[in-house]
Amino acid sequence: MRERIIIADDHPLFRTALVHAVSRVWPQAEVIECASAAQARAALEKGCDTLLLDLHMEDSHGLSVLMDLRQEYPALPIVIVSASEESRVFQAASQLGAAAFVPKSAGLDEMRQALGAVRDGDSWFPEAAGNEDADLQRIASLTPAQRRILALIREGLLNKQIAFELDISEATVKAHITAILRKLGVVSRTQAALVATKLDVDYASVETGSS
Repeated sequence: MRERIIIADDHPLFRTALVHAVSRVWPQAEVIECASAAQARAALEKGCDTLLLDLHMEDSHGLSVLMDLRQEYPALPIVIVSASEESRVFQAASQLGAAAFVPKSAGLDEMRQALGAVRDGDSWFPEAAGNEDADLQRIASLTPAQRRILALIREGLLNKQIAFELDISEATVKAHITAILRKLGVVSRTQAALVATKLDVDYASVETGSS
C-alpha cells in the first residue's frame, strides 16, 4: 500500500519544496497538501503515515496544535517544519512528541536527511534536546477542554464569557479552572496564563512571508 504523507503549510512555494523533498524519500507516496490545520485534520481522518506540520498557519499558532494532534493520533509521526530557530522550540517540540523538527532555513539535503530518519523510525532535531521542561509536562496533562479554557483565560475572558463561548455552565468552567490550576501547580489565572506561554513560538525575528 502506498504511503500517505500530509503536508500542512500555508505557503504554496514552501509546500512545493516539501513535496520535492518528500518525493525523494517516499518516491511512491500519495502526497496531500493542506493550507490550514483544519484541512490537515480533515485529511488525517482518511489516514496518514507521516504529517509535516507548520506551527504557524491562519488557524493555528504555536505548539498547541502539535499537542492536540499528538493526543488524537498518538502513533502518527509528526515532523514540525517551522521558521522558528530557537533551541527552546526544538526542545519543546521534542518533549511534546514530534518526530523531527526541520527549520525552514534548512537546505533540501538536510530536509531529506530529516525525513529519511523519520521514515526509518528515528527522530531528527537540529540540536540535542536539553532538559525537559516541567511546565510543558504539566500543560500536556491537561485535557483538550481544559487547554481550550486555558487559551480563553489567556485572551482575558471572564468565567461567564468562557461559559458562553464554549456553551457550558459557569459552574463547569469554575470546575475546569480549579483542575487547571491544580495540574499546573499555580494558584491564580495570571500564573496559569504565564505557564501557557511556553507553547508560544516567537516569529518576531523571522522575515515577513515566512512562518
